Amino acid sequence: WAAGRGEDVVLLFRPQHVLRGLLLQMRFFQESFPSKEESGLFLQDINGEETLHVDWNTKQQIWRLPEIKQAIHFDVQGVLGTIAVLKNNLAILMKRSNWTQSQNGGCEIAPIVKLYLKTPLEMGDPNVLICFADRFSPPVLKITWLKNGQLVSQGVEETAYFPSVDNTFRKFSYLPLVPEDGDIYTCQVEHWGLDQPLQETWTAKAPTLLPETLENMVCALGLAVAILGIITGPIIFIKARRMRSDNRGRGAL
Repeated sequence: WAAGRGEDVVLLFRPQHVLRGLLLQMRFFQESFPSKEESGLFLQDINGEETLHVDWNTKQQIWRLPEIKQAIHFDVQGVLGTIAVLKNNLAILMKRSNWTQSQNGGCEIAPIVKLYLKTPLEMGDPNVLICFADRFSPPVLKITWLKNGQLVSQGVEETAYFPSVDNTFRKFSYLPLVPEDGDIYTCQVEHWGLDQPLQETWTAKAPTLLPETLENMVCALGLAVAILGIITGPIIFIKARRMRSDNRGRGAL
């Protein structure tokens, strides 16, 4: 894969105020083998927050912060031109290497993968399982979902590659599901930095309930304590009044 990155301090002019920030731009082009599938991306962020990205295949720009669109000028064709230069440079390098893939390029950083639910677990209620791959490079990643060992693809959505300040990338994959007790979901991640696919597993487990007999005992004990309080309360009150009356009588003597 081929990539380029630039850093500049910029001023964003808006009505009534000026915003100063750090503009980061990253562009890359990659070709997968043996499928020869091509992909490229331009990413831009300001102060660590992505503003937009341009996809090489769709030739479209996606704004993450639409309000910035009114403050800066952006040339999509110019960006696509720079990615085309990367594509050409990559083809030259591959030709010089006789199309031989490096066994260890030295720049592969394996991802860290986390798997979690979008909202608290409620059995039978629709939810979303999120697979988060973080701090990997280069941006060549494949995420596969499995349910009870079977491939799942329906409803799956993925984000673009998001850049991090340390020149690595992160990516999210979303799987809609209806949790049922005992179901096992697996997020499988493949990357050049891994010797074998990395798998993270999540199991749907219903909340543990008290056994019925123990639950009945707890309820009975609580009821007994309540009844005891109702009985002893008036007795203690009556005795306290008698003690006060006796003390007053002795004081008069």
